[in-house]
Amino acid sequence: MPKMSRIETALCRSASWRHFTGSVVLPWALQGHDIRGDVLELGAGSGAMAAALLQRAPGIRLTITDLDEGMVASARGRFPSPAPKVEQADATALPFESASFDFVLSFLMLHHVLNWQAAIAEAARVLRPGGMLIGYDLTASPAAKLIHLVDRSPHRLAQPSELTATARQVGLDISVRTGLVHQAMRFRARKR
Repeated sequence: MPKMSRIETALCRSASWRHFTGSVVLPWALQGHDIRGDVLELGAGSGAMAAALLQRAPGIRLTITDLDEGMVASARGRFPSPAPKVEQADATALPFESASFDFVLSFLMLHHVLNWQAAIAEAARVLRPGGMLIGYDLTASPAAKLIHLVDRSPHRLAQPSELTATARQVGLDISVRTGLVHQAMRFRARKR
């Protein structure tokens, strides 16, 4: 799984991104769902969304992961021990037991996973029956492709129909909605 570019890394560590994620992006991405129980965030970067999530739902048991060791170190430095757990992990081969989480969250990270289908399968595997995968990502649009070509970050963007088909194949009932002039998609999927 590729790491973020220097531009993306700087954005994820910025104060403006932390503010924007907590006040705008997180409520939009959660689509009105109350997050509770055991929660896993994939590709959490520096932990901006996790920090905002903990403010909204302080009683959750949160585990955040990222492949990039620099982002993991940044996230560990953000949070006092013991909560949340911060681990380096590949979203395509998660080090967690099956049926371990009530929610798996994926915020703007799937396009960084060249085999994002495997990441969806792993999210389904670690979800408990009735658990939910919630998140958002960029769609495979010309604008998104151009941005990632300019900053030279490896990526593999998906169409909503591809995400839907993959999720259904791994036992998730999914709903995908596009927004921002079809540049982004929000999704929520329940494990059967």
